[in-house]
Amino acid sequence: MVAPTNEQLASEVEGTTFATLFLDAVREVGPKVALGTIGESSVQYTYTQYADRVARIAAGLQARGLKRGERVVLMFRNIPEFHFIDTAITFCGATPISIYNSSSPEQIAYLAGHCEARLAIVGDEGFVASVREASASLPLLRGIGVLRGEADFRVDELLGHEPIDLDEAASNVHPADLATVIYTSGTTGPPKGVMITQRNLAYTVAMMKHAGLEVDPQFLGSRIISYLPMAHIAERLTTHYGGISGRHEVTCLDDMAQLAATMRAVRPNVMLGVPRVWEKLQAGLLAALSADPATLEQFEKGMATAMPIALAKTLGRASDADLATLAFLDEMGFAPLRGLLGLDELRVAVSSAAPIAPELVTWFRALGVPLSELYGLSETSGPMTWNGVHPRPGTVGHAIAGCEVRLDVDGEILCRGGNIFAGYLNDPTKTAEVLDADGWLHSGDIGQFDADGYLRVVDRKKELVITAGGKNISPANLEARLKLIPLVGQACAIGDGKPFMSALLVLDPDQARAFAVREGLADSSLDALAKNEKIAAMVADGMPEAMSEFNHAEQVKRWVILGVDWLADSDELTPTSKLKRRNIATKYAAEIASMYS
Repeated sequence: MVAPTNEQLASEVEGTTFATLFLDAVREVGPKVALGTIGESSVQYTYTQYADRVARIAAGLQARGLKRGERVVLMFRNIPEFHFIDTAITFCGATPISIYNSSSPEQIAYLAGHCEARLAIVGDEGFVASVREASASLPLLRGIGVLRGEADFRVDELLGHEPIDLDEAASNVHPADLATVIYTSGTTGPPKGVMITQRNLAYTVAMMKHAGLEVDPQFLGSRIISYLPMAHIAERLTTHYGGISGRHEVTCLDDMAQLAATMRAVRPNVMLGVPRVWEKLQAGLLAALSADPATLEQFEKGMATAMPIALAKTLGRASDADLATLAFLDEMGFAPLRGLLGLDELRVAVSSAAPIAPELVTWFRALGVPLSELYGLSETSGPMTWNGVHPRPGTVGHAIAGCEVRLDVDGEILCRGGNIFAGYLNDPTKTAEVLDADGWLHSGDIGQFDADGYLRVVDRKKELVITAGGKNISPANLEARLKLIPLVGQACAIGDGKPFMSALLVLDPDQARAFAVREGLADSSLDALAKNEKIAAMVADGMPEAMSEFNHAEQVKRWVILGVDWLADSDELTPTSKLKRRNIATKYAAEIASMYS
């Protein structure tokens, strides 16, 4: 199949919106399951039932005065009702905007005020309290709705209305309308509102189809788990918009702690995860195997044989003998492990939102999990480059069909296509800083292309460390390698203005506690384990290999092991587990100073 040009793809999606995509799906696969949950109170909704709820909620919202062009902020965990409400807002001609559930009242006031929200709809009374506190500075907010609890109105009241005509409503949703606004994490200043239009959305969904994720019939109707925040473009595109476009069966998970159990129950065909999810899956498997040292040793020997073959297979260089060896290892050991993890029916596995270590990609591919890395931004409506069929670990694939990607003179990655956002909400100055007159988006990332057009992302342009000796160093590349050291779960490279590179290292809780059990330690707290001499020695022993691909100036010379756990959406990490470098530098100033004393 010949990849379409930008112009051909734009023509293909002319007039398409999420509303028309939704109605097409309902007509084609109405009786099929669209959304559901698992557990004691599991539920399932077909596409037809999904549409009925959308039509009734839309009627209820219109009865409450929601008008075309207005905006509604949402705070929901990953549950089916989110999809009903978000889609209903679209059919009203309005714009749904998700904000992170952890947002403080001050953050809610800023975001809801910035987007001039007229309604807020949330999942429970805890969210209501935060929005209520914020509402004192939100004169445009007309009401707060809640799914469970007490507020100005309840979602079940909306469901009590007679349904609107969705076909008629869809005709009033236009390609130029705002589909949503994605707020950046705000780690380098106030959050910016990334405006994604209906045209952007239709174009991007079509891009992913041509990239192979959905155009192949085997991917249509896939099982997929929704568990990442809907305030992030990756989850929105994959399970909300992509769920409809791909006619998928989406299982909603509102508790990340249950991800492993949900994977075993659902056995997903498609799975998206940030790098930390894949790192935790690996750590959990190794921790479980370590209960029997002989079994762990056998697995590690098998993996040592399989990884170079898996890499050769990925690159198209594996011999028949290599493939036979890999098939034997898979049958005897890896396939049963994939079954235990619930990954035995995966056809697409994607890591995105932050760099992932190439070795981890190869490790999963050796295990039989088809992991690949996708690169994109909120400003590109999600994806920019990807190759899920023939990935090269250490790269993020090729430019996706319909998306032009090139490097500026300084190596900055530039992108152009129908997926490029409409600008930052109410901020033409910031928009002009990243969008040039020819429509090229300046990503802020530095990249390199190999001879075959595979892109390697070096680092954020603004995050490159410049040592006291004037050496430019990528902290992300160092951190990805440091996290391959046994027991290390998180890492933050330090060195800006310093005489050499150092690092803060955080133990992986699963592997650290498994170590404590093996060693029979009475105190298995992370604080105690961070001071354990054997763990210190294991980290030291792993450092030379981790630093082997870097030159002397780039290598980490000193490090501190921290007895804490860095969690998503905390002082140290954003909700998608990106490092908050400024916060870390301030919070751990004493530990950093100790490495340079």
